[in-house]
Amino acid sequence: MSKISQLNTPLVSVDWLNDNRDTSNLIVLDATINKVIDATSIRIPKARFFDIKKKFSDVKAKFPSTLPSVEQFQTEAQKLGINSDSIIVVYDDKGIYSSARAWWLFKVFGFKNVAVLDGGLPEWKHQGFKVENFTDKTYPQGNFEAKYYSNLMTNFKGVNIYSNASKTLILDARSEARFKCMVDEPREGLRRGAIPNSKNLPYTELFNGNIMKPKAELSIIFANLVKDKAQLVFSCGSGITACILALAASICDYKELVVYDGSWTEYGTLTD
Repeated sequence: MSKISQLNTPLVSVDWLNDNRDTSNLIVLDATINKVIDATSIRIPKARFFDIKKKFSDVKAKFPSTLPSVEQFQTEAQKLGINSDSIIVVYDDKGIYSSARAWWLFKVFGFKNVAVLDGGLPEWKHQGFKVENFTDKTYPQGNFEAKYYSNLMTNFKGVNIYSNASKTLILDARSEARFKCMVDEPREGLRRGAIPNSKNLPYTELFNGNIMKPKAELSIIFANLVKDKAQLVFSCGSGITACILALAASICDYKELVVYDGSWTEYGTLTD
C-alpha cells in the first residue's frame, strides 16, 4: 500500500477519504464528544476513537475539556498507534463539531499532518460510503513525540492581554443570543456575558448544511470582521467550537491564530 507524505489542507472531503482509505499510514479518528461505544455504535471503517473528554482533556481541571499535558497527549496518542509519519483525518458524528477540537489539539502538540473530514460521519453516510460497528481494539504503540506550541493556546491571563491589544481580535463562536446576553448559558450557574472587545461569529454561520462553506465565502465573512487585525483569538463556551473558527480561518490562510482554552466558562466564572 502506498503512503501519503503530507497533507496540504486542513480539510478533506469524504470522496478524498474514500479514495485514500487504504493508504498504509492513514489513521482515521472518531472524535465524537461524549460518544458511547457499544454494540450499536457505528464508525467509518477502521476509525479509532479519540476520546476528547476522558483521554485528551485534563479530567482534574476545574473547567471542561481543559488542555491535557504534553505527557498525557503523547501517551494517549501513542496508544492509538499514531506515528510521526502518520496522516490523520478526524471526524465526528455531527458534521464538523468536536473534530475541529481534536485537529487543533494535534497542532498544539506539534503534529502537522492532520485534517478534518468535511461533513463528518453524516456526509460520509449521505454519500453512501460503508460504515461498520465499533469493536474494542488495541493498537501497536506509536512513536509520535509531542511538543507544546504555547502560542496556539491562551488562558485567562493571556486573553485579558489580547482583549486590550490593538492588533488582536477576539471572535466568539457562541450563538448571537448567548453573546448578546439574551438567553442563559447552558452551563448551570454560569453568568451571561462576553469578553470585552470581542466580536461574535457563530460557528453555525460557516456551514452549508454539514459542509464548510467554500473558501471564497469564508474569506468574505472573516474580512468583514477582521479588518486590519493581525492576530485572531477564538473563544466559545468551553473551547470546542472556538476550534471550528480556527479551522475556517486556517482555510482562509490566516496565520496568527490562538484558541482560548477555557473560553466563556472560565472567563464568566472568574469575572463579575
